[in-house]
Parts: sequence; C-alpha cells; structure tokens
Amino acid sequence: MNIEVANFLKEYKVDLLENWMAVMKKSGDELSLSLVSDDGFKHIGKEFIEVAISNKVDSESKYKQKVEHFTERVVRIGWELPFLMDGLNTLKALILRRMREDKEYTSEQTVELISEIDNWLNPMTSQIVESYSNNWGKVVSLQKVALQELSAPLIPVFEKISVMPLVGTIDTERARLIMENLLSGVVKHRSEVVLIDITGVPVVDTMVAHHIIQAADAVRLVGARCMLVGIRPEIAQTIVNLGISLNQVTTTSTLQKGIEKALEFTNRKIVPLKGDSD
Repeated sequence: MNIEVANFLKEYKVDLLENWMAVMKKSGDELSLSLVSDDGFKHIGKEFIEVAISNKVDSESKYKQKVEHFTERVVRIGWELPFLMDGLNTLKALILRRMREDKEYTSEQTVELISEIDNWLNPMTSQIVESYSNNWGKVVSLQKVALQELSAPLIPVFEKISVMPLVGTIDTERARLIMENLLSGVVKHRSEVVLIDITGVPVVDTMVAHHIIQAADAVRLVGARCMLVGIRPEIAQTIVNLGISLNQVTTTSTLQKGIEKALEFTNRKIVPLKGDSD
C-alpha cells in the first residue's frame, strides 16, 4: 500500500496542487492567504506537495532538511501553525478522495488506505510542528532583540552629549530597558550630558515621571547630567496637576533648546560662521 500511495502522489501531484490550492483559497484563513501573492502561494503550495511526496522516498536527513527549509519559509511569511495543519488535513482528504475515485476499495481496504495515508503524512506533521516551533522561537528572539535596540537607543550627537528619543507608551518593562541602555550608553559614549526626549511620548503620568526621575538619578550616579526635553504644554500642565517634582532635572520644551543648553554645560556654544548673513 505504501508503494501505491507513493506512485499516486508522484503521478497526480499537479492535480493535487491545483485542488489543494482551490480548497485552501476557499476555506483557508484569509489573513494567511493575504500574506502572499497568487504566484507566491502557488510556489509554496508546490513545495508543500513536494515535501509530502519526499517522505519515505528521500533519506531521513534529507527529508528533515526539506521540511526545515519549507517551515522556515512559511514562518518568515507569517503563516501560523493552525493554517499549516489545515493544509495537511486538506491534503489527506484530497488524496483519499482521488484514490477512491480512481479505484474501488472495499470497506477494509478503505480503512487500510486511510491508515497508510496517515502513516505517510503524520511524520511530516510531527516534523513541521517541531521545525515550526524552532524557527518561530528564532524569529521571536530576533524580533525581541531588534525591538529592544530600537525602543530606547542612546545616540551620541556631539562629543560628550547623547540623546535618547522615546516614542510611545512607557511601561515597567520598557522603563527597565531604558535604564539599562541609558547607563550602558553613558559609559560607552563617555557622555557628560544625556538628553531624554519625550516629544513622542503621548502620556506622562505619575509612573512615567517616576521612571524618568529614577533614570536621571542613575545617570548622576555614573557622573553624567540628565536633561528632560520635548515637554509640550499639555505635558507640563499634567506634571503640575499631578504634583510631580522635577527640580533635580533640567527641562526644556524642545530638543534644539536642550542641545544648546547641553553645549553650555560642556563649555561650548553654537556660533554663526563669519560672513553668515543671518
């Protein structure tokens, strides 16, 4: 029966691909389908069928390599595991239906056929689940690292002066990351003045202000000075209404004014070039 299934898959793989694509487009997850073009979906579907055929035909190591490569591709695309499992179940149903159309099977033979199709594709199911978990874990780890690097960067703008632009909401986890990047960046860039720019922070409440004050205190402990810039009128009003004291932190309304003051702190200033008409 294994040989019968193998020969069928090889002979009808083109028809299987077309039928599989038609069923998946009709009943599959719309979000997953929208992630690729029609040509891209056909290419992935073809690879999917080829991987299914290669089970028990290729060596175990080569088969696993094919599954790993296929799974890595679909993870990068953004297909979720349930969509892949639906694809496998659809393929099983199509193989069974087509084989029964081509040949009459007794009830016992049909049960045996179902068992053989399962035996053929179940290893692929297990391998895809394992590979998907491994690849998804790698993607999540890389995304987390990238997000950490982008969420609170400390950028040197002048010698001894660095800026940390903040965008979006600040929760406890992000505040911890801000503190770590701030302290390590001060040491790395040998900053004497650090400007925390909150222009892109929509809300400054008691918790956010507390984290900023903590960051400023930590910066002073490593021998640098911390400034808070980008304080919009509505933010200033909120800080006053909440009774939050920023007496220990130098503040300015814009990043430009903050940089000018930071230059003063480091005994420098911006001057016009000679002959500048402005």
